[in-house]
Amino acid sequence: MTDFAPQPIWIRVLMLLLALPNLVTGLWAVAAPRHWFDTFPGWAPALVAAFPPYNQHLATDAGSGLLATGLVMGLAAVWPRRDVAITAPIAFLAFALPHFVWHAMNPSDALSGPEDAVNDITLATAVVGASVVLVWQWRRPAPADEPTVGGSP
Repeated sequence: MTDFAPQPIWIRVLMLLLALPNLVTGLWAVAAPRHWFDTFPGWAPALVAAFPPYNQHLATDAGSGLLATGLVMGLAAVWPRRDVAITAPIAFLAFALPHFVWHAMNPSDALSGPEDAVNDITLATAVVGASVVLVWQWRRPAPADEPTVGGSP
């Protein structure tokens, strides 16, 4: 039995493009939560610091969520089992969609209108990208010898 199903390169690249920022940002927030809070994304404006006050526990938890979603999406990009490739964007969206909605509904007083808009567009792009991955993975036919949800082919 083969556990791997071929996927076009564009879907794997999209998954990696979604995974990489979350992996880097998550590792940064877990390893250096105060620095991440004060300086993310590393250029002006500092987006996380625009929502004070600093809370180490919350910064580390946010970083852990980013790290987890980046890890699962990256895993799906390099381990193309259909069940993994469907689960990964669902997990990613479980974080990314509420994150986007919160920011869209709560603009920061510390950011200008255009800065808030760029932040919202960036977050929405991640939601759209993960949605594209999910729909594509869901709709592609499973190989005949791939296990189904119940465990049998």
